[in-house]
Amino acid sequence: AASRKPCSRTLALTVCCAAIGGTFQYGYNISIINAPTAYIQAFVNASCVERWGTGLETTQLTFVWTFIVSAFSLGGFFGALLGGPLAVRFGRRNALLLNNSFLLIGAVLVLTCRAARSFEMLIAARFLVGINSGISMNVQPMYFGESAPKHLRGAVAFSSAVFTAFGIFSGQIVGLTELLGTEPLWHYLLASNALPGLIQLFTLPWFPESPRYLLMDRGDRAACVRALRRLNDGDVPVSEMEEMLQEQEQLKSAAGKSETSAVTIWSLIRNRDLRPQLRTVMVASSAMMLCGNDSIYFYASYIFSQAGIPPHNIQYVTIGTGASELTASILSNLLIERVGRRWLLVGGYSLMCCWTLVFTAALILQSQEVAGMPYLSMACVFSYILSFGLGPAGVTGILPAEIFDQAARPVAYMVSGSLLWLSLSAVGMLFPFIVSGFGSFCFLPFLAVCLSSAVFLGISLPETKGKTLAEITAEFDRKHGSKKETRDLQESVPIMDNRL
Repeated sequence: AASRKPCSRTLALTVCCAAIGGTFQYGYNISIINAPTAYIQAFVNASCVERWGTGLETTQLTFVWTFIVSAFSLGGFFGALLGGPLAVRFGRRNALLLNNSFLLIGAVLVLTCRAARSFEMLIAARFLVGINSGISMNVQPMYFGESAPKHLRGAVAFSSAVFTAFGIFSGQIVGLTELLGTEPLWHYLLASNALPGLIQLFTLPWFPESPRYLLMDRGDRAACVRALRRLNDGDVPVSEMEEMLQEQEQLKSAAGKSETSAVTIWSLIRNRDLRPQLRTVMVASSAMMLCGNDSIYFYASYIFSQAGIPPHNIQYVTIGTGASELTASILSNLLIERVGRRWLLVGGYSLMCCWTLVFTAALILQSQEVAGMPYLSMACVFSYILSFGLGPAGVTGILPAEIFDQAARPVAYMVSGSLLWLSLSAVGMLFPFIVSGFGSFCFLPFLAVCLSSAVFLGISLPETKGKTLAEITAEFDRKHGSKKETRDLQESVPIMDNRL
């Protein structure tokens, strides 16, 4: 009965304080850039007129705007590479706290760019905000996965997706013309991301570091026990402690055989024993962005306008897309410990395949002016986003924390985060060309991604719900034909010095 205790108050508050300045920022910063598009382009043009006496041509202005938008993804890529080393060097909690420095510097640049008449400052600000999001998207799920008890690990880790969706929804609300989505206030809208960061800076230091990090990376068993007590209402779960001590002994044993002191991306790739896990994480992370969910967001305004919604009301209807993902992520958070990770992932991508087919048919019929098709397209937009939020949006971030051990986990998150941001950049750059080239069939490439992802993950990914790392590894061995009955996960991978 003790192993099924509900989530403690300290754990719940830790999740909220970490996420409000973590993955919430990713969703928030994706959505707040949409409302002031026209105002920012006008600011860029006015800056050029004042500086050089002439404005930019349409193609030049589009290029600068694209650079402003893509600076966020580029920063996210670098943030994903920084997240692992920061989490190892400073700890999971302190890495999240230090991460706010990028955000606050970016907010200062945004607030002063209009006075300085410099759109370059805006580009730098979006790059820094991207670094912040890239780090938080890696470190926060790691922090949650290592802090939550086994029976709540999936639900706690999935809360990263809930806060991402909450960030998208909040950004859409704040970007309304009645609030900050106006020409005089757009720079305050972009700088409003400093508020969640400040909330995290003032609250998260009161909560414990990851118990696994304290024990295995710092070698501080007493601090680990204190953290476990705080996260579990005064109790130290025996099974959790035994699992950590067993993994610690494996790491110490393997470290004695290692000639170097750190896990690197190259050493992880070379390790044959971990290749099935690495392939699974790489496919899941790439598919999360290549599935086209963000493109659906961009396409939503066109769909709503074709459905006959007045232009001034489209901003309110678009809020429904953020509300759809938020609703689905909350529902999935409640289901993940009942249904499991594998079925949510495979089921989410399978549903997205179905909605892509219906969406394509609706777009074809809509081009032939068949009555009612715009409304069917609207329904497909919401259904696609709901299906994405139900599984891929949250489960993807959990996988590295559950299928890699303490030494390899930060590097696994670096690999998955890098692929996630590279895929986001690729879709952002290619989608306009896909729309112009494929027309009504523009979502068929995303159908191929969703279908292949559902098949691959259904075959390669074992269920991880409620299982220890050793049990999950044994499942990977069985699925991928390993002849070993047991395996030391890091036998052939260099391990970090645990300073024990």
